[in-house]
Amino acid sequence: MVTAFVAGLVVFGGGTYGFHRLLHESLFDAFYRTVITATLTGLDTKPLGPGAEALTIGVAVGGVAIFGYLAAQVVEAIAHEIAPDARLRKRRTKMIDELRDHFIICGYGRVGRRTAEEFTASGQPFVILDRNPDAVAVAASRGVLCLHGSGAEDDDLVRAGIDRARGVVASADSDAENLYITLSARTRRPELTIVARASDAEAERKLRLAGADRVVQPYSNAGVEIAKLALKPQVAAFLEIVSTYGGPDLRFEELEVDAHARHAGQTIRDLRIRKETGALIVAIRRADGSFTATPSPDTRIDAGTTLIAMGTEPELQALEELFARESVGSA
Repeated sequence: MVTAFVAGLVVFGGGTYGFHRLLHESLFDAFYRTVITATLTGLDTKPLGPGAEALTIGVAVGGVAIFGYLAAQVVEAIAHEIAPDARLRKRRTKMIDELRDHFIICGYGRVGRRTAEEFTASGQPFVILDRNPDAVAVAASRGVLCLHGSGAEDDDLVRAGIDRARGVVASADSDAENLYITLSARTRRPELTIVARASDAEAERKLRLAGADRVVQPYSNAGVEIAKLALKPQVAAFLEIVSTYGGPDLRFEELEVDAHARHAGQTIRDLRIRKETGALIVAIRRADGSFTATPSPDTRIDAGTTLIAMGTEPELQALEELFARESVGSA
């Protein structure tokens, strides 16, 4: 509307002034001629002289452009009122296109919803991909970025931003669909992190063969958790506290030490990690996949290892800063 208003001022004001100077008409007569010309209702009299004729053409073209622009804006406004879902989908698509280093959760059932809640609490960006319209509607009602589609389809994975994603969670209710999701994601991005859901050991074996990095059996794990709660309730309660986002401050975190990290190659004692950061290193995963539990102070932290640490948010952040990448100037 501001654009149309400014353009109208230029056309009508310029036309009035031009006709006033060229045809020596009064300002009102010049304004009347401009209005008649711009609205294409006709000409009062044929203007005399090439300058006045050129100005008439310019005013006519300007009037057509302004009214055409206004008509387009009115149609678009009406379309938005009639089809608000289209506007929401367009906005949602734009937000997904801006995501980087996010996760794609394929399947918004019980497992997918719980995963989404943990990601939300941790601040990890993600997008839901589900073929069930009801599940997509539930996700949208909760303010979650979501798309209607299947993780087994390459085009749907591309729409969800798999080329920019950090990982994929295959949490559909069907083992077969999770298998197809894993195959599609692994084929598209060989280096992608893939976590899949399986109903039994046989499905887990096939998912690992298909390329899943981690496989979870919800029903089997539920039995293990029940046994832990019954046999070791305090241990189970502690692990639940430190492994769940959104709860108390204390939690677990993993930190990868790459080749450009500061202090890589030094020992825990040399870095005085506990005193300097407050975080506690509870385990170290070596590059070959082996674990060192409760490492001693003389354990060396080489590049390529992953630290499993425990602490509060500020303590874990201090630990991350301790192993931050070297800047170009100090390299």
